[in-house]
Amino acid sequence: MRGTFFISTLILALWTGLAAAAPPRTSLVPMPRPDAGAVQPVTLVSSAPARAETETRAQPTSLLAVASSMRPSHRGAPPEGFVARTERMAADRMGRVEDPEFRRWIDGFFSRARAQGITTGTLEAAFTGVQLNTRVLERDANQSEFTRALWDYLDSAVSTARVENGRAAYRRYEDELAEIEARYDVDARVIVAIWGLESAYGALRGSDDIIEAMATLAYEGRRQDFFEAQLIAALRILQSGDVRPRDMQGSWAGAMGHTQFMPTSYLEHAQDFDGDGRRNIWSDDPLDALASTAAYLAHFGWERGQPWGVEVRLPDGFDFGLAGERTRRSAAFWRTQGVRLADGGEVPDHGDASILLPAGSQGVALMVFDNFRVIERYNPADAYVIAVGHLGDRIMGGPRFRADWPREDRVLSSDERRELQRRLTAAGFTTYGVDGIIGPNTIEAVRRFQQSIGDVPDGYASSRVLERLRNS
Repeated sequence: MRGTFFISTLILALWTGLAAAAPPRTSLVPMPRPDAGAVQPVTLVSSAPARAETETRAQPTSLLAVASSMRPSHRGAPPEGFVARTERMAADRMGRVEDPEFRRWIDGFFSRARAQGITTGTLEAAFTGVQLNTRVLERDANQSEFTRALWDYLDSAVSTARVENGRAAYRRYEDELAEIEARYDVDARVIVAIWGLESAYGALRGSDDIIEAMATLAYEGRRQDFFEAQLIAALRILQSGDVRPRDMQGSWAGAMGHTQFMPTSYLEHAQDFDGDGRRNIWSDDPLDALASTAAYLAHFGWERGQPWGVEVRLPDGFDFGLAGERTRRSAAFWRTQGVRLADGGEVPDHGDASILLPAGSQGVALMVFDNFRVIERYNPADAYVIAVGHLGDRIMGGPRFRADWPREDRVLSSDERRELQRRLTAAGFTTYGVDGIIGPNTIEAVRRFQQSIGDVPDGYASSRVLERLRNS
C-alpha cells in the first residue's frame, strides 16, 4: 500500500508446479514472499498434470528432530549443558543472535514506546525471546532488482492454477463475499484477486515474528524510522488484544495476514467482520482480512460496478500523444478517436478514462478508470494493478487478453534505465531527473524522441530506443 505498505517494486520471480498458483517468490508486492505458511484445508489446483491435492497446515520440523522411528523411547536425562547448547545451535541456524548493542537499543526504544502510550506489560510480553534476526537484515539488503517483463509476471500472477484456485475460493465464501460487497460497496472480485496475489488465497501468509522483524529493521535497516513506526503500530495492535505476541506473524518486512497488511494500515482499516471482538487477519478464517481489504479500498474511493479497466483496440493512425494516465477523457471522446473494445464493441461509459500502453503500440492496450488508481493505493506498480484487475476478471469468467505481448523484447536493467534518462536529457528531451524509474516524465521524453526520429511515438522505453539514442 502506498505510504503504508513497504514498497520495493524492484523484485519478481516465477514459480512452477503448485507454486504457479502462489505469489512469486519475489514480486512487485513490497517484499519477497514469505515461506509457505499454514491454512485451513482447501483443494488447490496445480499446473502439474493430473495433480489436485488438499493443502493443510504444515507443522514446523524441529531443528532437533531425529530421522528415526516415530515411536517414543526413553532416552534418559540429557547431558549437562545439552539444552543450552542445542538452543544456541537452533538460534544460530535460524539467523537469530544475542547482540548486546541490540539489547541497548531495545532499552532505549522502551522509553520511546512508553512515551507513546505503550504499557510496560505490553512491551515485556512482546519482546520476550526477541533477538536480532540477521536473516531479516540479509533479506532487506539483498532484494533483487525488478527485471522481469510484464507479460512474464502476468503468466505467473494470472496463471490457470491461480485462476482456478480463485474460483474455488470465491465459491467457498460466496455468501460472505456478497455480504462484504454489500457492506463496503467494493466488488468481491477485486478482493479475491488481491487475496490471491498477496498470499495465494491464504497459503503463504508468512511465518516471521513481526515484533522481532520490525525491531531488527528499526535497529539496523535501511529505513529505520519507517520500521520503528511499524513496530509502534504492531505494539498498539497487541495492546488492543486482537492477537497474542507470538501469533503476530507475517513477512520479514512486516506485511501480515491473508492480504498482507502493514501494522499501520491494520490500525487504520482492519475490520472485525465476524463480530468476535477481534480484528483477526492472521487466522485460517480469512473473513476479517477480506473485509479489511474492502474497507481499505472503500476508503480510497472504490466505485462499485466500475471496471478497473478494459482491453481496447486502437485504430490505425491513433494519436499516441493521447495515451498515458495523465490524459483523461470521456467515453464519448474515445469513441470519436476510433477506440473500440478488443472484441469490436463500443467502449463503455464509466466516467473519464485513460489509454494505457504498458508494452507500447505492439502490446495490449487498456482503457483504465478511476478504480485502477484505487488499486494503485494498495501497490503503485502498474504490473500489480493490471494483475489484480485481470485476475479478478478471469475469476469471474472473463477472457484472457486478446492482443499479444512483444515477448521478444527484454526489460531494461536499472543501469540501462538511468542511461536512457541521461541520454534523453542530453539529447534535449528532459526526463526531469535520473532515477531509473520509467514514470510519466520519462515516457513523455521517449515519446518526443520517437517523434523526432519518425518512430511510432508510443512512449515505450525499450532496448531499441536506447540503442537509437546510443547511435544518435
